[in-house]
Amino acid sequence: MPLTDESAQSEPTPLVEARGLSKDYPRDNSTVRVVDNISFTIQQGETLGLVGESGCGKSTVARMLLRLIEPTAGEVLFEDKPLPHASSHQMRVLRRRMQIVFQDPYAALNPRMNVRQILAEPFTIHREPPPEGLPARLSELLRSVGLDDSALPRNPHEFSGGQRQRINIARALALRPSFLVLDEPVSALDVSVGAQVINLLRDLQRTLGLTYLFISHSMPLVRYLCDRVAVMQHGRLVESGDSLQVCESPRSLYAQQLIAATPEMPATSALL
Repeated sequence: MPLTDESAQSEPTPLVEARGLSKDYPRDNSTVRVVDNISFTIQQGETLGLVGESGCGKSTVARMLLRLIEPTAGEVLFEDKPLPHASSHQMRVLRRRMQIVFQDPYAALNPRMNVRQILAEPFTIHREPPPEGLPARLSELLRSVGLDDSALPRNPHEFSGGQRQRINIARALALRPSFLVLDEPVSALDVSVGAQVINLLRDLQRTLGLTYLFISHSMPLVRYLCDRVAVMQHGRLVESGDSLQVCESPRSLYAQQLIAATPEMPATSALL
């Protein structure tokens, strides 16, 4: 029996979509384009890996997705609606749903604040107290990242790098977002600690139904964590597709070179 229009399934709406994103910065008497006409989609519940060498524009793309910086051209859609201007009230509301985990766990935490203040800050900024009460929510956040209440009165310098990144992840989860940008979240950690954090991110995604943009230069990590991968070179996308396909049979010369330049890390076996 042939399919009718009613029985045919339509394509799901992406949670996040980038359409023709470009970013220029002034240099001397001219401008330099650091991101050039980037387009991709991220479906609800999946992880898209954005890979490339340092300076290729990955973090710039991430910041445009979150409206931390404004694009020169193009637009970002969240749940099929264009993101408003960064300074608007609507964008402030959307920021509860879109959060980022930065690369450096040391620089991302205020050294003058203890963990209780760090985790409580999102609720203060957004004037949105948790319905279960702040103490209960902070305890829940710490448990979700493998820490406990003994961390609350302590300051960042009292923790290891891996523990600090767990605190950063807990803060990003405070307002129950649906989309997280992970900007090289383990590149500042040693291999074994980074493997633990990657496994934590996988577990949180399954438990909370999160959607990730995972920025990295490590193809083994992308192969392990990501459903799809987009490869950037000099501000442009040169290849995209299923992560296993791209990692095992890359079509572009640059993706082949990137894979060849990445050692087979012990982390890949430790992660499994």
